Amino acid sequence: MDSITELADEVKVSGANLDANAQHKLTLERQGHGCSSLSPPPSSASATYHHSNSRSSWGSEGFSQDKCGEYPDAREEGTLPRADYGPYEVSFDGDQDPMCPRSMSSVRKWVIVLIVCTGTLCVTCTSSIYTTTYTQMDPEFHTSTLISTVGLSSFVLGIGTGPLLTGPLSEHYGRRPIYLVAWSMFLIWTIPSAVAKNVQTIIVSRYFNGFTGGTFLSVAGGTAGDVFSRNQIQAPMALVSSVPFIGPSLGPVLGGFINSHLDWRWTYYIMIIWSAVLLVCMIFFAPETYHPIILRAKAKALRQETGNDRYRAPMENNTKTWKQIIIVSLLRPFQLLFLEPMCLCLDIYSAILLGILYLFFGTFPMVFRTTYDMNLWQGGLTFVGIIVGMMIAAATTPLWSNIRERLLNNNKKEPGRSEPEYRLPPAIVGGILIPVGLFWFGWTTYSRIHWIVPIIGSAVFGGG
Repeated sequence: MDSITELADEVKVSGANLDANAQHKLTLERQGHGCSSLSPPPSSASATYHHSNSRSSWGSEGFSQDKCGEYPDAREEGTLPRADYGPYEVSFDGDQDPMCPRSMSSVRKWVIVLIVCTGTLCVTCTSSIYTTTYTQMDPEFHTSTLISTVGLSSFVLGIGTGPLLTGPLSEHYGRRPIYLVAWSMFLIWTIPSAVAKNVQTIIVSRYFNGFTGGTFLSVAGGTAGDVFSRNQIQAPMALVSSVPFIGPSLGPVLGGFINSHLDWRWTYYIMIIWSAVLLVCMIFFAPETYHPIILRAKAKALRQETGNDRYRAPMENNTKTWKQIIIVSLLRPFQLLFLEPMCLCLDIYSAILLGILYLFFGTFPMVFRTTYDMNLWQGGLTFVGIIVGMMIAAATTPLWSNIRERLLNNNKKEPGRSEPEYRLPPAIVGGILIPVGLFWFGWTTYSRIHWIVPIIGSAVFGGG
């Protein structure tokens, strides 16, 4: 599943930027700690700045550049002609620029990625932990499990629609403000579920819970790309890609223990505590990492230092109106779906896998609590098999990276082959493991067969 996610992301990145224009940049002469020279930069001096979502940054060897002064940012339609930028366009000052996210220490980079991934884990865990509250919640609200399941669907619907708004906003305001606002709203919208007097309140609040929490699923990969270079990105992206699948499986494990020993409302109280602690971590340990926003702040500082208003960041030259930005942001995902056949196929495949994963939330309790007479917390532990399978699959990332590097080297002798195809080998193996795991699980869920056997089958599915 992780390989499908990475492959789909790369296809989207490539398709969205085929018309990106080449850039012309200048490196500003700085004095001391990031202070710009008061004299105009020479017209012959130039540097390259790319956008992390541009085609140029994902060429035949992944990220095109590794240095702080060479980042992706292809110009989109609506920006001023290249000749109008002039020699005062602001860029990073090379590897040692303290404002560049990729110049951070490895420890700080990993702290940022772990915070974002923990947020993603919390959101996806919240989506499924809800299913463990049915046994206590349904009698209290005098409702059926069928009605309660709508709360699960509304949360997933929110996760799917929220990023359509928060994703584009993160590229205008930056990662940090969107993270802080979205996570604060996620925390707030968890409270109604904890104090609800009826199931309708839970269904509605969980939609907005997913709507705000979905930000982390859409922006986390961008944050990892902001702080890690091409040669460092494999391990962080493996983690970022795995967490959205591990979270839903972790929910029933935690929820099983909570609802076996505490009132069902404590499920949400614990998620609120988790969210509050993570919000504090974001405030103190998660700085802005989006390169264009940092350059905009840098340009503003240069204008104040020098009194020269000609210093401009690339994104400040965008002439698009808010209406145009919103329309483009809403239409682009659908353009990719209908104009990129590979992207469409991978998205459908990924949706089927997630659909099957969420079907397990209804299947596992029926199988293990009915067939094997397990209690609530024991039934929750049966999801550990899927988690273990996913973690083993994530641990094989270096192997697939080596295979991909070998294919890239062969590509030098056979030009014309598309790089996204080099991520297919793990997806091919996953495509075999998934049906094997499903058949294994389906054919072994009988009382005469030990309960560990279907769990091993679920682990095979999780690995696929």
